[in-house]
Amino acid sequence: MAHHKSAKKRIRQTIKRRLHNRYFKKTTRNAIKKLRSTTDKSEAEGLLPNVMSMVDKLVKRNILHRKNGANLKSKLAKHVNKL
Repeated sequence: MAHHKSAKKRIRQTIKRRLHNRYFKKTTRNAIKKLRSTTDKSEAEGLLPNVMSMVDKLVKRNILHRKNGANLKSKLAKHVNKL
């Protein structure tokens, strides 16, 4: 258990950030699932820019690794092009 005031504050900040990051990551995962389950090409092309933007934001916030984000975007683009 933390004894210093600064350590207690750090614990509070970490919990808050973790919940915030979980929310954004889960929202992005749901959007990716929706995009992958889509069979209509025009609808998928409409969803793709939003999903790519969400992935970029996760990378910018260090929730996802840079290369992981790049691989994800590449796979999604291939999926949409294959439809």
